[in-house]
Amino acid sequence: MAPVLTPDRLGDFQLAEPLKDRRIVVAMSGGVDSSVVAALAARSGAEVIGVTLQLYDHGAKAKRVGACCAGQDIRDARAVADRLGFVHHVHDHESRFRDTVIDQFADEYLAGRTPIPCVRCNMGVKFTDLFALAKDLGADCLATGHYVRRVMGSHGAELHRALDPARDQSYFLFATTQAQLDFLRFPLGGLEKSVVREIARELGLGVAGKPDSQDICFVPDGDYASLVRKLRPEADDRGEIVHIDGTVLGTHRGFIHYTVGQRRGIEIGGQAEPLYVVRLDAETKRVVVGPRRALAVTGARLGEANWLADVEGRDVLAKVRSMARPAPARVEGDCLRFAAPEYGVAPGQAAVLYDAADESRVLGGGWIEETLAPDLAE
Repeated sequence: MAPVLTPDRLGDFQLAEPLKDRRIVVAMSGGVDSSVVAALAARSGAEVIGVTLQLYDHGAKAKRVGACCAGQDIRDARAVADRLGFVHHVHDHESRFRDTVIDQFADEYLAGRTPIPCVRCNMGVKFTDLFALAKDLGADCLATGHYVRRVMGSHGAELHRALDPARDQSYFLFATTQAQLDFLRFPLGGLEKSVVREIARELGLGVAGKPDSQDICFVPDGDYASLVRKLRPEADDRGEIVHIDGTVLGTHRGFIHYTVGQRRGIEIGGQAEPLYVVRLDAETKRVVVGPRRALAVTGARLGEANWLADVEGRDVLAKVRSMARPAPARVEGDCLRFAAPEYGVAPGQAAVLYDAADESRVLGGGWIEETLAPDLAE
């Protein structure tokens, strides 16, 4: 069998030669991606230090296959470090993770918003805290297993989509600051996942066949409603389902079961046309529904924006959900205006902007605070 570790697959850590004089800190979650990054760093000749943040360790979640940063995953990361012969540190960040990610996740549902905990984790515990730890360890860079690319442009480091569109994680990394991007490295951005697993097998890493981590790593069995119900019982309070024309149609089961754009699970029959969740009213605890045309918005106001380039008045492509197709738009102050109406834009999600002239380049983004109906955005 031909070797998998060909020169074009060794990962580019974008460090000055000689690499034997460089120190790379690798963020290790215990999965195959970060383990391969650690292996590639070790093969580069640089000094490698592995760091794992323990983010939770609560019974079933610590043992669940496909989690990260807890229990078995920490042991897997340590086993990889032992096999490859470098130092591995574990830091307990459980309380900070609970405060900045888990509690915020529950609060967003209570407020009638649709959260993205993975972004909050990246912009807080992972990049901010790991960034500081790596600096304290005297690292020349912090390497992670994310599928994005760091490309050197005319004005410095740029964030780009991964070459494999099926693995691209750029949507979840829009909050990466320029200072972080200058220090971060993403050696898997130019590889397909199948190749990464082949590299792990060729190197004899025990995590080669390990399943990918779940989207919401701290939720056991994917039952996020149970977690939110435990943390914020009032998020499960029942309320009215109301048509946009004011007609009360029924009773909902609690905000945690609904999101803007949702069609299934509303359980209201006998209507002339299908109904969708149009908005969630936290004050009245009402789920407002209507036909698909009621979902149309022509703009969105953004908060906590992070820009990696000047976007004011610039043609961009906006991605308003992780699985959405990027849509043409322009930025005017804190407002994102779509070239054509968008549907199912949910407060609490992120709007991530890509360069219309180079669709792989991430320009930054912000959190969707509110949406603008057609008559309000003109």
